[in-house]
Amino acid sequence: MIGVEEQLELIKRGADEVLREEELVTHLKEGRPLRIKAGFDPTAPDLHLGHTVLINKLRQFQDLGHEVMFLIGDFTGMIGDPTGKNVTRKPLTRGEVIENARTYEQQIYKILDPEKTLVMFNSSWMGAMSAADLIQLAAKHTVARMLERDDFNKRYNGGQPIAIHEFIYPLVQGYDSVAMKADVEIGGTDQKFNLLVGRQLQEAHGQKPQVVLTMPILEGLDGVQKMSKSLNNYIGIADAPDDMFGKIMSISDELMWRYFELLSFRPMAEIGTLKRQVAEGLNPRDVKFQLAEEIIGRFHDRAAAQQAQASFIARFQKGVIPDDMPEVELSASGGKLAIANLLKGAGLTASTSEAMRMIKQGAVKIDGEKMGDKGLEVPVGNTAVYQVGKRRFARVSLV
Repeated sequence: MIGVEEQLELIKRGADEVLREEELVTHLKEGRPLRIKAGFDPTAPDLHLGHTVLINKLRQFQDLGHEVMFLIGDFTGMIGDPTGKNVTRKPLTRGEVIENARTYEQQIYKILDPEKTLVMFNSSWMGAMSAADLIQLAAKHTVARMLERDDFNKRYNGGQPIAIHEFIYPLVQGYDSVAMKADVEIGGTDQKFNLLVGRQLQEAHGQKPQVVLTMPILEGLDGVQKMSKSLNNYIGIADAPDDMFGKIMSISDELMWRYFELLSFRPMAEIGTLKRQVAEGLNPRDVKFQLAEEIIGRFHDRAAAQQAQASFIARFQKGVIPDDMPEVELSASGGKLAIANLLKGAGLTASTSEAMRMIKQGAVKIDGEKMGDKGLEVPVGNTAVYQVGKRRFARVSLV
């Protein structure tokens, strides 16, 4: 293992908060492999780059010689965690949980070392817990403490219902840490309350409380809202190489650096050098090429990444798209914007009637692909390069 300071620097990279850092330093000084936990509810079959922020951190712990425990919350997935929501999340059926969990296992090994990863299911211990055991667990927390959680508090004060089973979720997630004897638990910033419940329950069970490491929520392609399939602003890790490349190239130059920090395995010193080179005149597009090649190489292979770049250049570059292409943000009522209104709002056409006429003539392209659907409605969260004719371009984000 490398020294404590070097480990701490890598562990804190991109992290939002470490609770408590002095406890983490003490653990690292012990010189033993730490037990690192991260839990994922199998709420959808496919993972996107937003999910990999946590998985990348797990890989960093593996590279430092620590033990990674990838927890699939097949039991909690059937409860439905409302974290970040203002209404109850619909619980999954047992069949949905099993199917989604199977695809998770297939996808995580694109990042994690399968020989160093312990995949666990919390139904292993929660399924064996009796009603009396669950009541005893519930006795270790109060309603007042539960209402400290921001989303519960807002719903309570807003007169929105909170089902009793929702209070069970943080307790089960916290008890997972007891069952797994976790030294460190990683989670998104929206999970902080639940992670701290794990610390409390470990102390109640005579264990040393886990260190909590929260990671930021990755913004989607729009650079505003969290990456989400429902917002259509995501990059799926199972996306085709050409699709991944095009989506990565669509992000803003500013957002590119956040993606580098949270998604790249390059040393921060190397990323800092790239930033300086851009400040000195290097085209951000060329740096974005490097980000796209690394990410696509991770989930496919290097040859696929290079071919995707070649295809992108053939479609978009070679002097076709100007480097000073305008970037436009448009808002849409109802969550969607008609393509004609988008083209007019972006300044690509003088009117919606001209937009319809250009579409009919086949003179409109989206991310280099000709489109002819005059009835297309573009959803909020979408970011793409729009072209009208040979010389009018704009990168448009709907917010």
